[in-house]
Amino acid sequence: MLLDVVLACAVVAGGVAGELSGMRGETDGVITTRDVLALIVALLAVLLRRVRPRVVLLATAVAAAVLLGVTDVRLPVLFVALVIVTFTMASRTDRRSAFLMAGTIALGLYFVVAFSSTGSAWSQESLGLIAWLGMATAAGDAIRSRRAYVAAVEERAERAEQTREEEAARRVVQERVRIARELHDVVAHHIAVINVQAGAASHILHRQPQQADRALTHIRAACDTVLTELASIVGVLRETDDPDPVTEPLRGLSRLTDMLDALAAAGLTVERKQIGQARELPAVVDLAAYRILQEALTNAHKYGTGTACLTVTYTVDGVTLDVVNPIATGNVPGRSGYGILGMKERAASAGGTLDAHPRQDGRFLLHADLPAPVPIGGV
Repeated sequence: MLLDVVLACAVVAGGVAGELSGMRGETDGVITTRDVLALIVALLAVLLRRVRPRVVLLATAVAAAVLLGVTDVRLPVLFVALVIVTFTMASRTDRRSAFLMAGTIALGLYFVVAFSSTGSAWSQESLGLIAWLGMATAAGDAIRSRRAYVAAVEERAERAEQTREEEAARRVVQERVRIARELHDVVAHHIAVINVQAGAASHILHRQPQQADRALTHIRAACDTVLTELASIVGVLRETDDPDPVTEPLRGLSRLTDMLDALAAAGLTVERKQIGQARELPAVVDLAAYRILQEALTNAHKYGTGTACLTVTYTVDGVTLDVVNPIATGNVPGRSGYGILGMKERAASAGGTLDAHPRQDGRFLLHADLPAPVPIGGV
């Protein structure tokens, strides 16, 4: 607003100075009522040009045409104001509308000036008015295009920044879910073993101390295992420049025997079957399969009668896991906790599916399909 006031005052001051100086014979050198009206119109036009550019431009052009037609005297201050307002209008209007309006006003004023000065439709001196208004329109349109370009660049930058923030937030959520799933898989299995062995040790402590000592040994082994796996998970969260990185290998079906031995020591008898030739699986599928079986057999131990049947089937499309176990009276797996939900998330993270439900024969069935196609030319 201050710039508009300064510019308006400069235009009026220049108009007064030009009128008093005579401008090489183009003015009469005297401030008359006509000149005062022209100065007022120019002042208002420059001050209000940002409010309603089109209306102000049209009003200024009409005022200039009327004063010129009535007095038959050129008023340079009005033409200066017209150029400024035309520039502002073009900078705030789309290109087609700006040139159409500016061209119409320029032609109208051209004929008014031509007929008032020469009495005909041809006036070489009036061509300058068209040129000035055309240049003002082109300059205003260039400014508008520049502003639109800068605005588009800033919008794309903001959108990209917002997308990066959303992606970062999504990754944080995914990482939290992954860590929570890892912690559940690691802790739940071994804590269940510890709980069973502790109960057994408490029951036989005085009657069969040797068996109680064996149960306590299993508890110590389970504690060591869970601490080791927790250290492995926490190691993933360390900085990359950690001088003591964790080198614990990822769990996979190759370590299934160790898990079954630990479960057997805890009191779960697992009948293991394998269909198809075992092969190396993608890391994501291998880890998901191991964690799913770990959780499924832990549930079989907690809610079952001490036995379970495990079938691992290798096909050309992937690997299929089936765990079937009797359900102890009054126990229904999945009624509480996040075990089954975690297994489904595990399967989904590897691109597979998982179904777990009690059967009518009183046994609980878990079935998981994990995709791992055999590469072309592979075995």
